[in-house]
Amino acid sequence: MPADSLTLAKTCAACAQEIQAENVVIMDLRGISSLSDFFVVCSGTSVPHLKAIMREVRANVADQVDESPRSAEGDATSLWMVIDYVDVMVHIFHDEKRAQYSLEDLWSDAPHIELEPSAG
Repeated sequence: MPADSLTLAKTCAACAQEIQAENVVIMDLRGISSLSDFFVVCSGTSVPHLKAIMREVRANVADQVDESPRSAEGDATSLWMVIDYVDVMVHIFHDEKRAQYSLEDLWSDAPHIELEPSAG
């Protein structure tokens, strides 16, 4: 049985934290946007780190909640990648692109979901 969207968002965030993604945020877009229920936004520090976040989130989410993305867009050299799970979209940014696109400001009316403390 597929995970509900909140569980999926929390799993994506936890997987990003495990690979040392920075400033991981879950934004609750339910009732605000028809685009997706949740955005998970995180930052990586380098092109290899961005690639690792993408790889690990996809692999670990598949293992933990048996979900595969509908699509994944961008590549690490663009400094912004998106994993689209339909109800959850994971945005993986390099810091400079995250500041440029400023999704947290664009969706400032979206409540943030509390993250579980990272184990590491």
